[in-house]
Amino acid sequence: MSNGDRRIVVIARLKPKPLLAGAIVCALILAALALGQAEPVRGDGMGAMLRSLIFGDAVATTAMIAAAIGLSTCFRLWRQRDAWIFHDGLRLYRGNSLSWPLATIRDVVIERSDMGIASLRLVVDDDSETTRELVKLPLLEGSPEAVRGGVLFAAAGVKAVPSGVTVN
Repeated sequence: MSNGDRRIVVIARLKPKPLLAGAIVCALILAALALGQAEPVRGDGMGAMLRSLIFGDAVATTAMIAAAIGLSTCFRLWRQRDAWIFHDGLRLYRGNSLSWPLATIRDVVIERSDMGIASLRLVVDDDSETTRELVKLPLLEGSPEAVRGGVLFAAAGVKAVPSGVTVN
């Protein structure tokens, strides 16, 4: 792959099955909620069914919006699964939305959320005390150590400082 005159190096990919399963579950929830909202007024015509979907039960409408957002998120991640974490020699990218200069990357750590879900997080030298999430470990295809090594190897190459990074 290439990005103009720079070569793209893919470091991590996402597993397709959990993303596809999430999209299917969200689509089924969305369809079930929409049918549940529109069924009582089915005999009154399409206009009444549409009004019932939009202005009916507020909780069901909110749940439909959440399911639609979940469906679009799973579909977007599924489309980007083959190149989720990559770099071009200057910046590290996560998907198409976030990027960090390789020179500011200090470390990659594994942290658990409050719900107990482990994720690979990036420590960036930008005077903030927060880490940035790269990928949740259940979605990561391959080992976290290989991804950590690949990110640190790319960051060490930009800094031109010898580093004790092992790439698997």
